[in-house]
Amino acid sequence: MKAFKDWKHSAERRPLVVYGARQVGKTWLMQEFGRTEFKNVLYLNFDKDARARQIFGEDIDAHYLISLLENNFEIKIDPKNTLLIFDEIQESQRAKDSLKYFNEEAPEYHIVAAGSFLGVATGKFPVGQVDKLTIYPMSFYEFLEAIGRKQLVSTLRELNSGMIKGLSGLAEKLLKIYFYVGGMPKAAKTYADTEDMHKVRKVQDDILDDYKGDFSKHIKGVDIPKVRMLWDSIPTHLAKEKKKFIYKEIKSGGRAAEFENAMDWLVNTGLVYKVMRTETAKIPLLTYQQRDIFKLFMLDIGLLCAHSKVDIKTFLQPDANIFDDFKGALTEQFVLQELKNLTTNPILYWANEKGHSEIDFVLQYNGEIVPIEAKSSENERAKSLKVYMDMEKPAHAVRTSLRNYGIKNNLYSIPLYMMGSFLDIVF
Repeated sequence: MKAFKDWKHSAERRPLVVYGARQVGKTWLMQEFGRTEFKNVLYLNFDKDARARQIFGEDIDAHYLISLLENNFEIKIDPKNTLLIFDEIQESQRAKDSLKYFNEEAPEYHIVAAGSFLGVATGKFPVGQVDKLTIYPMSFYEFLEAIGRKQLVSTLRELNSGMIKGLSGLAEKLLKIYFYVGGMPKAAKTYADTEDMHKVRKVQDDILDDYKGDFSKHIKGVDIPKVRMLWDSIPTHLAKEKKKFIYKEIKSGGRAAEFENAMDWLVNTGLVYKVMRTETAKIPLLTYQQRDIFKLFMLDIGLLCAHSKVDIKTFLQPDANIFDDFKGALTEQFVLQELKNLTTNPILYWANEKGHSEIDFVLQYNGEIVPIEAKSSENERAKSLKVYMDMEKPAHAVRTSLRNYGIKNNLYSIPLYMMGSFLDIVF
């Protein structure tokens, strides 16, 4: 919502295109923004409304379109007080093209457009004519606020180490719940309303089924089985000690060239995150990425649990340590999700030349490369961070785990449940 408000008051505002995978809350956010920040809202859904597609089917001169919209929908479109919402815009390339003319001929109008990555990624927007915003699943802090724990979020943000230590048990309990529920808004709302994990899982399974349905709807027939194989292999790869993605493990003799289109489709839809490896921790980080060596993560930790068939009993057993189970895959998934919510900056993972040492993530931020080791407890992998620090001499290094919050020299120990404060703590 803050990003929407900043866009509204920007002196160089252009039509805003909102990206995001299906069911991350794009439509609700746009409508709530309109309800709270404007006197009037004109909502067009190009998937459901044939009239909208027809209006944008011919002449897309900006002022002509405004006149057509006013007459067809019996509304006076005041540039300052009316928000125009173009939802499911992937269904109309002409509507996408019109954003160029709104920007050039009528920049005074407030226009936000959205569509799932599934459709938006396959069409083109006019280059340099739109602003962009990506919506991700809810972060842990957002989840806490949604279930009525705003005070806990405020306390964690204050970075009072004594107070945080006293709340660690509560925070860990709620983090365990978040690992299961995740950040898809409908799943989070179901938990907030019912606290019934079985109902939450039903919602997650429905979302996964919808995604599989989209595979058939949006992909060429020859690539559908390849996308499904890639999608279904993610939990298996993450469960390995070495999480590097290997094509031969999803199909005997499988090679990158065979799966290239399917992989690009999954990444471009926002359903998976592809984290490349680097052996060189220098700026600009992306120039040192090894594009053929990477890890794959899903867009949401709750969906990863559902896709992996992780049972609720696994979470509820008193001695269960889901932070270490699954070879730490859930912990890494969580940390990546939190980072994605905080910054659009490059995120890779690091390994030395021989591959004996590996850092879960390296982030380019504020003119430096920050190593981030994502663990819930001490283990052999902690040695990798020491190797990295001895080699690269980073200004800041982060170990996120369930250990207490603290700072020693340039090493920051951040509890997993405080990753939402990562930038405030380190920078």
